Amino acid sequence: MLYILLYQVLGITLFKYISFRSIYAALTAMFVGFLLYPYFERKLKDLQFKQTIKDYLPETHKKKNVPTMGGLLILTALLISILVWNNLFNRFIWVVIFVLLAFGALGFVDDYIKAKLKNPEGLSERTKFFFQLLFATLVAVFLYLSGFSTELYFPVFKNLHFDLGLLFIPWAVFIIVGTSNAVNLTDGLDGLAIGPVLTTSFVFMVFSYVAGNYKLASYLHIPYVPGAGELTIVCSALIGASLAFLWFNTYPAEVFMGDVGSLSLGALLGTVAVLTKQEFILAIAGGVFVLETLSVIVQRYYFKYTKRKYGQGRRIFKMAPLHHHFEKKGWEEPKITVRFWILSIILALLALSMLKIR
Repeated sequence: MLYILLYQVLGITLFKYISFRSIYAALTAMFVGFLLYPYFERKLKDLQFKQTIKDYLPETHKKKNVPTMGGLLILTALLISILVWNNLFNRFIWVVIFVLLAFGALGFVDDYIKAKLKNPEGLSERTKFFFQLLFATLVAVFLYLSGFSTELYFPVFKNLHFDLGLLFIPWAVFIIVGTSNAVNLTDGLDGLAIGPVLTTSFVFMVFSYVAGNYKLASYLHIPYVPGAGELTIVCSALIGASLAFLWFNTYPAEVFMGDVGSLSLGALLGTVAVLTKQEFILAIAGGVFVLETLSVIVQRYYFKYTKRKYGQGRRIFKMAPLHHHFEKKGWEEPKITVRFWILSIILALLALSMLKIR
C-alpha cells in the first residue's frame, strides 16, 4: 500500500528498496502486535476461548484458564504489515495472503471446537487433512498454470536440478501440508513453536532476498526467482509479529498460539520455501519441526509393528511428539524450550552456510 502510494505514485525512491521496507515491516508487525494484544486477550477471555487439555498429556502440561487462539494476533499483525509494506502487484504476495487466511480459518474452526465446544480433539484428522490438501492444491495448481518454474533444486550441488513437470503439484502440496502439520505438532510448550518459526523466518528472509536478486543469485549459484524479493518483507514481518507474540507466550504463557497460528504459519513457511525453490533448506532450517514430526511417525508405526508382532505395542519414546518425551523424563518446560531454540539457531546457521557451499 505504502509502496504503491509513496514509490509508484509519488516517486519517493526510498520505498523502492526491499531492505528498507523489510526493516519497517518487522517494526510495524511488532508494534501492531503489542498494541492489539490487550484487546485480543480481553476478547479471548470474554468469549471463553480457553485451551482444552487432553487427558493423556503430562501433568506439567495441564494449564487451565489460559486463552488460546493467540495466533489471531500474529496473523492480524502480519497481514497488516504485508498490506502496508509489500508491492501488492506481486502475485506471490496474494498467494501468501491466501495461504494465511485459508489455513488460519481452518485452524480457527479447529480451535473453536476445542475451546468453545469443549472437545479436546477438535476437527477430525481426516477433515483437517482434507482441507489442508485442498488449500495447498489450489496454490500448487495456480503456480503451475501461471508458468511458475517446476524445477527442483538441491543444495550443495550447484548443477543438480531437474524438472518435475506435473509432479510439481504433489511436491508443492507435500511441502506446504507437511510443514503446516509439523509446526502444529511442535506447538506444545510455552514458546516452543514460535522460536523455530523465528529462526526459520530469518533464514528465508535471507534466501528470499538472494533469490529475488539476479546478481546475487547468479554469484551464489542459487535459482533466480523474479519477484521473490518481496517475500523478504513477508518473512521480516513474520519475525516482527512472532517477537510480539513471544513476549506474551514465553513461560509461563499468557496466551497459547492455537491451531489458527500453527497451521497457518507452518503453511506460510512451506509456501515461501516452494516459491524460493529452497524446499531442502526448509528441512535444515526447520529441523526442529522435522524431528518433532519424525518422532510421531516413528512412535506410531513402531507401536503398530510391535503390537502386530508381539501382541502388545511398544514405544521408543516415553511420549510423542519429542518435547513430551523430555517432559516425561523430568525436564522442566523452560529447559526443553530453550534447548530446542538453541538447536534451531544451530540449524539456521547451518542452513545459511548453504549459500556458499556449492
